[in-house]
Amino acid sequence: MSTAAGEAASARVDPTAPPRSTFSLLSRRVTAGVVAWLLALSVVAWLATVWQATSMSEMASGLGQVGARMPNDMTAPVFLAMWVGMMVAMMLPAVAPMVLAHRRVVLHRGEGRAPTVAFVAGYLVVWSVAGLVPLACFLAFRELTAEAAHSRWLPTLAGVIIVCAGAYQFTGWKATCLRWCRSPIGFVMTHDFGAGSRGAMRAGLAHGGLCLGCCWALMSVLIVVGLMNVVWMAALSLIFLAEKNWSRGVGLTRVVGTAMVVLGLAVVLNPDVLPDISGAGGNVVPMDGATDGHGPLNGAAGEKPISRL
Repeated sequence: MSTAAGEAASARVDPTAPPRSTFSLLSRRVTAGVVAWLLALSVVAWLATVWQATSMSEMASGLGQVGARMPNDMTAPVFLAMWVGMMVAMMLPAVAPMVLAHRRVVLHRGEGRAPTVAFVAGYLVVWSVAGLVPLACFLAFRELTAEAAHSRWLPTLAGVIIVCAGAYQFTGWKATCLRWCRSPIGFVMTHDFGAGSRGAMRAGLAHGGLCLGCCWALMSVLIVVGLMNVVWMAALSLIFLAEKNWSRGVGLTRVVGTAMVVLGLAVVLNPDVLPDISGAGGNVVPMDGATDGHGPLNGAAGEKPISRL
C-alpha cells in the first residue's frame, strides 16, 4: 500500500467518495483557506482576462471572427501568458476538491504549504504546455484574409472542430479521465509520488494530464469562437465545474456532447451561424482595403466592405 493510501485508510476515508466529500476532510479553517486561495487566484485571473479581451475586442481571435475583425498581431509570449491566465481563471475552481484531498495527505505528513503550491503548479504546467497547440492555430488563422470568411472551407473546418469536440464527450477516454477527476480521494490514494514538493509536483502533473484528457476537446471550441471570447470561456468553465463536481456531471457530458455535435453540423450546413456564435454576427465583413474606423485591413485599397449573405 502506498504512503498516501495508508494515510487515507488510517483516516477512514472512502476512495470512491464524491468530490463534495473533500470539504469535510479538513478543518473548516483549512478548507476555507484553500478554497479562498484558489478562488482569489481565479478572480484575479478573470479580471486580467476580461481586461485583455476588452482591449483586443476589435481583433480576431477565432476562426469565426476572421474577416469581421482586424487581424491580431499578438506575439507568442503574450499569447502564452494570456493562456496561462485563462487556465487559472477557468480551471482552478473546478479542481478545488482535488487540491483539498491532496492537502489532507500533505497535512497528515506534517508538511507545510509548499507541497500544495507545487501540486497546483504542476497542474498548471500541463495546461501551459498544452497552450502551444492553440498558439500554433492562432498564428495560422491570423494570417487569413477577409476573403477566407466567404470561403466554404473555413466554416466547414470550424464546424468539424465543434463536431469532434462533441463526439469526444462520448468516448472511453473522456469517461476514464472524468472518472479520475470526479474521484479526488481515489486519485491521491493511487498517485503517490512521495513526500515533499517534488512528489507533489509530480502528482499535480499527473492530475493535469487527466484533466487535459477530460477537457481538451471542449477547450478546442475556443479556436473557433474566439480564444478571447469571454462568454464562451465562462460557459466552458461552468461546464467543467459541473462535470467534475455535480452529482449529474457524467450525464451532463452527453448533453453537452449532443449539443456540440448539433451546433457543429449547423455551422457546416449554414455558414451564417459561425459569426453569430463567435460574437461577430451582423458585423460587416471587410474585403480588400476596407477600414472600420481603426485603420486598413488586409488587401488593396478602393474596395467597399460587403455583408455576409
